[in-house]
Amino acid sequence: MGRIFTRWRWPFLIGLLLIAGLAFAFWPSPQLLDTARVTRGAMAVGVTDDGVTRAEEQYVVTAPVSGYLSRIELEAGDRVVKGALIARMTGRPATPLDPRSQAELKASLSSAVAAAQGAATSLAQARNDLARAEALFVRGFLPKAQLEAARTRVSAGEAALAQTQGEAARLRAALSQPSDRQGGGVPVRAPATGSVLSVITESEGMIAEGTPLLSIGDPHRIELVVDLLSREAVRVKPGDRVEVTQWGGAAPLIGHVERVEPFGRLKVSALGVEEQRVNVIVRFDDLSTKEAARLGHGYQVDATIVRWSRPDALRVPIGALFRGPDGGWRVFVIAGGRAQERRIEIGHMNDLFGEVRNGLRDGEIVAINPPGSLDDGDAATSR
Repeated sequence: MGRIFTRWRWPFLIGLLLIAGLAFAFWPSPQLLDTARVTRGAMAVGVTDDGVTRAEEQYVVTAPVSGYLSRIELEAGDRVVKGALIARMTGRPATPLDPRSQAELKASLSSAVAAAQGAATSLAQARNDLARAEALFVRGFLPKAQLEAARTRVSAGEAALAQTQGEAARLRAALSQPSDRQGGGVPVRAPATGSVLSVITESEGMIAEGTPLLSIGDPHRIELVVDLLSREAVRVKPGDRVEVTQWGGAAPLIGHVERVEPFGRLKVSALGVEEQRVNVIVRFDDLSTKEAARLGHGYQVDATIVRWSRPDALRVPIGALFRGPDGGWRVFVIAGGRAQERRIEIGHMNDLFGEVRNGLRDGEIVAINPPGSLDDGDAATSR
């Protein structure tokens, strides 16, 4: 036996080495997985959308009458006080006359003046006749009918004289040159103290009554308007905390929901989708810092309205979650070099974490984005 082993010892050893190499080559190696730890910490759930700042009190100054507006010299950012003169409005200037129209008006004016003189002469004669008729009537030498006729002629003469004089006045006005637009007119004054937010109508010219001229407000007293989808707005209530980011500063600004407007409006998104949007009005808690004080009317920011928060929530990264065959939440827990599939109960969720209500403990390690080939009990290790 010893002689046989001595003779075949090297082939035997070589065969053992080959078997060991094949076993090592085909032995299942643990899968390398991205992992994370279950932790306790602050967690919040909210809705984020674009918001636009606006002055709390904004006044739009409009034209009080139809007429000619003088140029508005104010510019955006200028301070105004209540009652300050913004512009003046005058009546529409007369249209300049061409030589032919002017000659025709002059001829008509001469006729009207002559007619007025003739009417004045006829009226004077009628009044003299009336005076004689009244004297004869008192003495009984004139019937009453003739007296009434004399009085009628006087009344008709007065009406004719007034008509001809009015026509002459009208023609003189038509021949007169346009008056100075800057003198007199209706003043347009500032309704409140503040800054000019925008000049809507700057140049002089004819405008209609009610035309917007400029807007006035206080850019240091601003609020935030966030238009949410209606299905998100119903979850928001006054008093909810709001974190404002992407406003230009490093730290977020804090505010609270003041009110949710009770009506929605149709808005078409950039992709052409019709959406019902609702305005949520947010009041800032503090804008006293130097950077925050630069915010003005019409600035765009990002606003996150916090609907739920907890300072010590048990959190699992959202990338570790997947659905099981029954639709419940599952995770793979890495323990003892093995992946253990475990069913857990999740409460609130945000973009980063899920709130663990049952099934995990603080400090356990879970697989992030586990591959579909990973099964319960497979060898696994952290990458």
